[in-house]
Amino acid sequence: MAAPFGAVQSDVTSSDDIAKAIAFTVEEFGRLDGAFNSAGVAQNFSNLAGELTEEEWDRVISINLKGLWLSMKYQIAQMLAQGDGGSIVNASSVAGLVGSRVGLAYSASKHGVIGLTKSAALEQAQTGIRVNAICPRWVETPMTKPITEANPEFLEMLISRHPIGRVGRSPEISGLVAWLLSDASSFMTGAAIPIDGGLTAQ
Repeated sequence: MAAPFGAVQSDVTSSDDIAKAIAFTVEEFGRLDGAFNSAGVAQNFSNLAGELTEEEWDRVISINLKGLWLSMKYQIAQMLAQGDGGSIVNASSVAGLVGSRVGLAYSASKHGVIGLTKSAALEQAQTGIRVNAICPRWVETPMTKPITEANPEFLEMLISRHPIGRVGRSPEISGLVAWLLSDASSFMTGAAIPIDGGLTAQ
């Protein structure tokens, strides 16, 4: 049985690609009521500030921060044209809430996501467009699982930093995103919500 909707591959750093993705969505569904901006990359965490190259900095900031801003730019424009609000959820990180001894560019990008989220939420507060961010710690996904399987000591270190005693699971993240996109969270905007197994509660 064919999927009820399609998909379009996009480069989030390209205005043209983002515009086409929004147009595709509207053509497919008739409108845009919600969006989850989750495209992102990490950096080589062994590269400290003095070793981080300009190219690596630009890559991380361009995808994680500029890409998210471009996505919001076109999403908000579409929602404003519809005239009846909407909900946008941005993927930040625990690294956007606290400092980090490693991953300078990544941390800067994720702090920036929270700044964009709060500012956009205030900007759009009277239009019915809500903007919130989620801030996960380590989550087991098809992308991260090979890393921890190859480095069991790294996994043990991650687990030790989560008071809940394990890393996160994808459905736990998607459940929060679904709630933020729904009318059940209609009084919430400008929030940056940790979903981190208690890490930031310490």
